[in-house]
Amino acid sequence: MSTALHRRDFLRIAAATGLCPLAMAQTTSGASSRVSDHEALAYEKLDDGQVVCLLCPHQCTVPDGGRGLCGVRENQGGVYKTLVYGRVCAAHVDPIEKKPLFHFLPGTRAYSIATAGCNVECQFCQNWQISQTRPEDIRSQDMPPATVIEQARRHDCKTIAYTYSEPTVFYEYVLDTARASKEAGVHSVTISNGFIQADPMKRLCEVLSAVKIDLKAFTEEFYRRYVRGRLRPVLDTLELLKAQGMHFELVTLLIPGLNDSEDEVRQMSRWVVKNLGVDVPMHFTRFHPAYKMTNLSQTPPSTLVRAREIAVSEGVHYAYVGNLPGHKYENTYCHACGKRIVERYSMYVGEVGIKDGKCAHCGAPIPGVWEKPGGPPGTSS
Repeated sequence: MSTALHRRDFLRIAAATGLCPLAMAQTTSGASSRVSDHEALAYEKLDDGQVVCLLCPHQCTVPDGGRGLCGVRENQGGVYKTLVYGRVCAAHVDPIEKKPLFHFLPGTRAYSIATAGCNVECQFCQNWQISQTRPEDIRSQDMPPATVIEQARRHDCKTIAYTYSEPTVFYEYVLDTARASKEAGVHSVTISNGFIQADPMKRLCEVLSAVKIDLKAFTEEFYRRYVRGRLRPVLDTLELLKAQGMHFELVTLLIPGLNDSEDEVRQMSRWVVKNLGVDVPMHFTRFHPAYKMTNLSQTPPSTLVRAREIAVSEGVHYAYVGNLPGHKYENTYCHACGKRIVERYSMYVGEVGIKDGKCAHCGAPIPGVWEKPGGPPGTSS
């Protein structure tokens, strides 16, 4: 491959390889039924017929016939059921860079699936049509784990990504599919808000190859007002991922006037370096008006660049800007010699200068998952 890949070449390659997202999954059945025979994991039964959900930090206490805040888990006669197991409402073939995961098999594809529901409500959600709906209100198709793996192979995808809504709320489906895909030699990654309890996350770590966490902001006030969640449990998840040896990357959508101050970005970066290490990739992405925040402006590019500069000044080795196609800080540069080692234009990859998990220029180890030919899921530097 040439040492420079221009914009027209990226677009030509994207069109030729079919990496543009597929349409929303075609349905083979109507809306999901409220009756489910798939029992949920991570809950306890109470004496009065209620159940308490132990999947996420909300720890909902749910009466018979009721649901948790996510709207997709229901108490049916004292047994907690998931209403979305295998009920896929969106399926696409994406570049892995779209997640975004920049230190994970660059230039490969991910078979990306979602079910309805989420355990938070971000006022700026890009996928609110599926994340903020109930399963009976959206069309879906039945896709058991074996079918997902078959589709991933058919589309030449090295990875299955659980994304678009929130994988935590279709936890049982993710767990079963990821376990089966690992046995089949296909990677699994979750694109998550990190709002999950420790024990369920540990079980996922046994079968996942990577995790992307949306770190929405670095204040409890932001999480309370704009996310309907809490910051501290997300930080706990990040520390857990570090302890488990999981490859993970962070993404923060910078929203003008709400979470984009230099002080907040600096405090966040310092916390990452101190608690997670200098090698965790940080992505600062551009906000586009959506859902309940259509009154705000897009993030100025200068804000993203400044956030990236702050992160690097605090010691972060790999910091990126997102939703700025063609910007030089989409590329990966070796932290040791400064040479460009992954060339990108938006979601598409050009030259890759990484060999056996090391910089091809100076030999420095590059953190991430760089699969060797024929290597099993999880092969990393």
